[in-house]
Amino acid sequence: MAMHPCPYFYAMMLRRTFLSSGLAVCLPLALGAVLFTALGANPVQAFEVMIEGAFGSWNRLSETLIKASPLVFTGLAVAIPARMNLWNIGAEGQLVMGAVFASASALFIAPVLPDALGLPVIFVAGAVGGMAWALGPALLRAKIGVNEIITTLLLNYVAIALMEHLFYGPWRDPKGFGFPGTAMFAEAFRLDRYLGSRIHIGLLVCLVAALSLYLVLKLTKWGFEIRVVGLSPKAAAYAGMPVATRIVSVLLISGALAGAAGMFEVCGIHYRLQQGVAAGYGYDGIIAACLARFHPLAIPPAALLLGVLIVGGDYLQTRLHLPSSISLVLEAAVLLSLLAGDYVNRLAVESAAKREVA
Repeated sequence: MAMHPCPYFYAMMLRRTFLSSGLAVCLPLALGAVLFTALGANPVQAFEVMIEGAFGSWNRLSETLIKASPLVFTGLAVAIPARMNLWNIGAEGQLVMGAVFASASALFIAPVLPDALGLPVIFVAGAVGGMAWALGPALLRAKIGVNEIITTLLLNYVAIALMEHLFYGPWRDPKGFGFPGTAMFAEAFRLDRYLGSRIHIGLLVCLVAALSLYLVLKLTKWGFEIRVVGLSPKAAAYAGMPVATRIVSVLLISGALAGAAGMFEVCGIHYRLQQGVAAGYGYDGIIAACLARFHPLAIPPAALLLGVLIVGGDYLQTRLHLPSSISLVLEAAVLLSLLAGDYVNRLAVESAAKREVA
């Protein structure tokens, strides 16, 4: 007969859960307060300014949403492989290559096509760019077991170097008055903006992507196999599941998501390939995925939180003349507190199990 844990087990687990959650919230706030004090600012005022900077007006709120949008894509790009215990650290490079492929299509391919086909072709090109950058690590991982953390991370630097070579060199706009960047995209290849802000269709698409991936993972055979491979690759192989194929497919989808983020950045925000496309969204996506516990539906709120830190950090610089890099410190504090909370939870489980055995 199955043994059921005693009420003490549940009470202790509940207490430890509250403790870990409180740690995850309080530690970043405490670190931020210490940091603001060290910089000569009133911590309460500084946090108020950050909130005001992120939500104080429609323009600021829309900028927060704009920052959150690519983080949803890159967060999903990290979270989906993580369900298989694969770690895609290359979302930054895949985003960049999505932007490069999308820009190439907007500058050289779409102009010779009917206007109605322009943006769809550019979108597909962006996704293909991300997939192409994920293909090498995927094959190396699936065929000969090369660690995808190393390969995807290193390719980030290659992608950024390639992009900069293009807009500093052969793709540089000769009419750009010395500004390093490609020519502006034609009007037909720019995404519409709404509500007097820079919000574009990418915000809706990232939310649809999160919902779609949740349903696919939960309801389809492919999603079931992903979960099984993540729990035990050997058991999945023994059951006849195509483990190598699943590894490749998941990393390609991951690359496509990050590539789509790059496409939306160049077609919805910059209207060209230029400095600033590689803004660290790929790395922030790792934090978003961890905050969301790799759950697709939890990634948009996690991305919004990071968007608040980014936009609020910029506003701190404007209002209080504090360095905007404070937001990076707070992002790190959030991630570290999350890891600390996980450690506390693990201790709780081990302690409760020992008490049950005794």
